[in-house]
Amino acid sequence: MSLKDKLVSSFFAFEESVDVNADVHKVRNQAIKNFEEKGFPSKKEEAWKYTSLKSLLKKDYSLFPKKESDIDYNSVKKYFIHDIDTYTIVFIDGIYSSHLSETTHDKVDACLMSAALSRPKFKPIIDAYFDKVAPKDGLNSLNTAFSKEGAFINIPDNTVSDKPIQIINFSTGNEANLMLQPRNLVVVGENAQVQIIERHQSLTDNEVLTNSVTEVFANKNAIVDYYKIQNDTASASLIDNTFFEQKEQSVCSVHTFSFGGKLTRNNLSFFQKAERINSILKGVTIIEDKQHVDHNTMVHHTQPNCESHQDYKGIYDDKSVGVFNGKVYVDKIAQKINAFQSNNNILVSDNATINSKPQLEIFADDVVCSHGCTIGQLDEEAMFYLKSRGIPQKEAQALLMYAFANNVLSSVKIPEVQKRINKLIANKLNVKLGFDL
Repeated sequence: MSLKDKLVSSFFAFEESVDVNADVHKVRNQAIKNFEEKGFPSKKEEAWKYTSLKSLLKKDYSLFPKKESDIDYNSVKKYFIHDIDTYTIVFIDGIYSSHLSETTHDKVDACLMSAALSRPKFKPIIDAYFDKVAPKDGLNSLNTAFSKEGAFINIPDNTVSDKPIQIINFSTGNEANLMLQPRNLVVVGENAQVQIIERHQSLTDNEVLTNSVTEVFANKNAIVDYYKIQNDTASASLIDNTFFEQKEQSVCSVHTFSFGGKLTRNNLSFFQKAERINSILKGVTIIEDKQHVDHNTMVHHTQPNCESHQDYKGIYDDKSVGVFNGKVYVDKIAQKINAFQSNNNILVSDNATINSKPQLEIFADDVVCSHGCTIGQLDEEAMFYLKSRGIPQKEAQALLMYAFANNVLSSVKIPEVQKRINKLIANKLNVKLGFDL
């Protein structure tokens, strides 16, 4: 039986066991029909031309963990941003971990998706926002059909979350092969602000495939600052689908740091629904061996007087493969748009590969839009300069690569996150840099 057939045949028993409101049941039933019709994406689709899921889909995944796993905090402390006070929502093999989490309903809601889907008090929010911005393609529909657990974050109007919110998904390896489908919903009200840190982390070498969907709604004057830390094991694969809908004068930024994993696919889309919106997408990728990271981004400008900024840096070693497929759409009425898109890459090894495809589709005539990409190796003159001043070649390479990625790090607004990413970069470069990390 194929994985697709297994998922479809498992749906109805799963659906009967899930406690959600009646309207959500209808959404989930339609979603499984969409998945049955569209299935998993293949390389025949232009958006998946350079990324194949074929080898991943041959595994016999466990779809529902057989038992709840327990993890000692000290054994996973290093995966938390633990040097700041945060609300924390932790899942172990897809199941909520109360002893590792700190949720809240005081001023803001940082809690469980299962609670939001089943409790009447949250029904108006679910009806207004759940499954409203995620496209109805195969992967998103699959997640919607099996959406049971994840993070639910609601920031009311005129409220600033007093702490950042961490969402952490652990997989223990208790199942030989495990498929996870976390579903997150973030609603940020007018004049509200929130900072979110998300991580997926496997704790063993057993295969895990995560198909995650996150919907983020930023209302008028809202500010959303989102960080994704991807530094998983060589047996973990992640398909991360994140969709933003922005209203007037909102500012949303996503920083994606991809340092590890077997296959990582980041589908990141912004839909601007009003004027004076700013969308910021930045990323740093440093991978090696046969790792594969694919950034598929899209910003859709539908209204005038808006901005978007995309800046992705990649460093690729050994036989690693990188993909950047960035799109900017500007509708006919979206005049006076300022859209910037850049993808710059360094190939450390002759066997590494990068496929870069920045795209602009502009139907307005009064805009400032630019895009471009570079693919090359380290500057030989800069290397010579550093070596002539007594810096060994290894450290010189590390310094140049750090400088290459630094302009992305400079826009990180949480100092502790910036410090953590600096350390991860130093570890990836396998060198101690001569300044504070």
